[in-house]
Amino acid sequence: MIALLLGTMISASAQEITTVADSTTNKSSKKNTRTVKPVTYIIPAAMITYGLVALKSKPLIQLDQNIKQAIWDNSPHKKTNIEDYTGFVPIVAVYALNITGVKGKNNLLDRSIMLVLSYAVAGAVVTPVKRFTNKLRPDGSNRLSFPSGHTSQAFVSAEFLRMEYKHISPWYGIGGYTVAALTGYLRMYNNKHWFSDIVAGAGVGILSVQATYWVYPKLKKLFIKKKETAFIILPYYQQQTAGVVCIYQL
Repeated sequence: MIALLLGTMISASAQEITTVADSTTNKSSKKNTRTVKPVTYIIPAAMITYGLVALKSKPLIQLDQNIKQAIWDNSPHKKTNIEDYTGFVPIVAVYALNITGVKGKNNLLDRSIMLVLSYAVAGAVVTPVKRFTNKLRPDGSNRLSFPSGHTSQAFVSAEFLRMEYKHISPWYGIGGYTVAALTGYLRMYNNKHWFSDIVAGAGVGILSVQATYWVYPKLKKLFIKKKETAFIILPYYQQQTAGVVCIYQL
């Protein structure tokens, strides 16, 4: 039931964003332009708000407890680490589709930069908020429960897939959101997060991609006058892991 509830909520969000916010007219002439509509931000913002309210709301705290009891307390089970990998499935799908000839909205360089920036934005939100809210995990292992980092990563991945292929079919986005919702559920299944952590993490992931896809074309137009450089190195930090990403456009 809990998996169905989470999956239904997330799928509804994906469908509503796709239906209301997206336009599929004239891909070639409007490839890098976006008309921002309120619903694009209202849904993920509402999800984040829900999580924040649940930090203090007794009814929502009780709901978190009831869901934990249904998933873990009533039937303790062996934990899994599948969610460490499922969150990246939509990203793999984007690049696999391009390799097989199903072209996304953006070229290799632009899409890769926006993906890295989206992860950076999500990480910049999740990491300090975890420390500020100091929320105890369901298993009592530490106080870094809110919001869910795995879930935010998974929904960055899912929204990235949706944004790249919404002009072809909404089912790409729905598929990505389904995998992301599974990632969130598995975090509760492993007793690592409360339901409200998952909802807020999903909102952060979606909103991070939306913000990046809105601002990147403007920054590109402002700073990149000529198409000269096809090799870019970007710093990366997520979930206490740092590194660099090298992007080369053929």
